[in-house]
Amino acid sequence: MEEKIAIIEAIIFASEAPLTVERMAEIMPDTEKKELIALLEKVVREYEARRGGFCLMEVAGGFQFRTRQDLAPWIRKLKAARPAMLSPAALETLAVVAYRQPIVKSEIDRIRGVDTSGALKGLLEKRLVRIVGRKDVPGKPIIYGTTRKFLEIFNLRDLAELPTLRELKDVQESSGA
Repeated sequence: MEEKIAIIEAIIFASEAPLTVERMAEIMPDTEKKELIALLEKVVREYEARRGGFCLMEVAGGFQFRTRQDLAPWIRKLKAARPAMLSPAALETLAVVAYRQPIVKSEIDRIRGVDTSGALKGLLEKRLVRIVGRKDVPGKPIIYGTTRKFLEIFNLRDLAELPTLRELKDVQESSGA
């Protein structure tokens, strides 16, 4: 068991993106998916209990080592840079895409009440939004959706973890906004 845990840690550490259980099962064919899931849960608990500098998290459909959130100020000092920020226009556009996907630009423009070309271009460049296809209507407009990187950056396992509109309203009311 300890050898399997070591292998799991090594392949997750070496992976550039969150590693899915399916991919781990391909790499470790002698280990059942059920056993992999149990081992992953054990590793997650061990890192949480240890409270070290990083943890193992399930994000974007896979597992990835991440720096603990409360240590972010120290990492910013190391990197000597501010975290990448999104403009309010880009953030609003991203929220519309996240909650209404798949969605075309004209619908995003209608919801926001402004032209979102610049914001969409920036989100595409940052790989937070992707083109998922074309709508089968005259003009064949591009359809947009969020990416795995979006899930990674916002620490979401999947889109179902986005807060509901009711939860957002409750937060807004409790903050006095």
